[in-house]
Amino acid sequence: MKYPRSLLVALLWVCAASPARALDRVSFATNWRAEAEHGGFYQALVDGTYERYGLEVKIIQGGPQANNQLLLAAGRVDFYLGTNMIQALHAIEQGIPTLVVASLFQKDPVILMSHPAVGLDRFEDLPKATAFIGKDNLVSVYQWLKNAYGFREEKVKPYNFNPAPFIADKNSIQQGYVTSEPYEVERQGGFKPNVFLLADYGYDSYSTTIETRADLVAQKPDLVQRFVDASIIGWYNYLYADSAKANARIKQDNPEMSDGQLAFSSAKLKEYGIVNSGDSRRLGIGAMTDERMRSFFDKMVAAKVVAPNTDYKRAYSLAFVNKKVGLTIGAAAAPAPLSNR
Repeated sequence: MKYPRSLLVALLWVCAASPARALDRVSFATNWRAEAEHGGFYQALVDGTYERYGLEVKIIQGGPQANNQLLLAAGRVDFYLGTNMIQALHAIEQGIPTLVVASLFQKDPVILMSHPAVGLDRFEDLPKATAFIGKDNLVSVYQWLKNAYGFREEKVKPYNFNPAPFIADKNSIQQGYVTSEPYEVERQGGFKPNVFLLADYGYDSYSTTIETRADLVAQKPDLVQRFVDASIIGWYNYLYADSAKANARIKQDNPEMSDGQLAFSSAKLKEYGIVNSGDSRRLGIGAMTDERMRSFFDKMVAAKVVAPNTDYKRAYSLAFVNKKVGLTIGAAAAPAPLSNR
């Protein structure tokens, strides 16, 4: 059917005069200064993925003096980068209406390190060592280590994010992240420490989660879905495509971040399957399951980290994940992680 020229001209004028659809403004607060562990979010920001999903995203850095989780609860930000599921469970205990809607890390990157060739080369050797542990981990991860493996609090010394005491004491162990502290120990101490990823020994918390408020989920589920999906795509591209622009933006936000640290962290994310392993291989990055949540909750109850009557299912939602978003991007590029036991 042919349309009159006047009608076609009118339609073209209307299309040209109509403004582009405005992007939805979204604020996303992280739990630390910009680093490779936030790389997928920065990737989605700089390569236009968020924009293609109709979002204008502002990333707000965390840090030692910031409590961005409180900003989420107070409604001052839309999304928050959670460290692990313990925080989410404690929020439920305290009546804070937030929930986890995706887990970008299938494995919590928390580790213990030991000196090589001093009798601390096996995981079962570690309980006898002096342990440099920070306050947050002492009341959470270390309680699980006590219950599951017989670690003792009298062995604990405070860890203040300085590896020097651990480097100096060959009969000690130290907490850390597989993506970070081993790099500093090698750089400052001149040796490669033994690394024990706790996820490979039964500590099955999800990590680097996307948290939001229950009211935002109820009122704007499409917005939540778009932010989750775009972040997932960002993580696939950060791991398996060109991440140079994302790393440049990370360094812009955090000038203390070095190229060496970024390269080390990115390599370890892939080597250990921190982002893409287990359920994410079939369900896509961001995957979560009820079975895994129940397993972790039971362990935290046994370790007396959370109360047994906590309604743990209120801490998360599976409505926005397990949709195989971006799965084809990583199918060919992602090697099997080396650390599965």
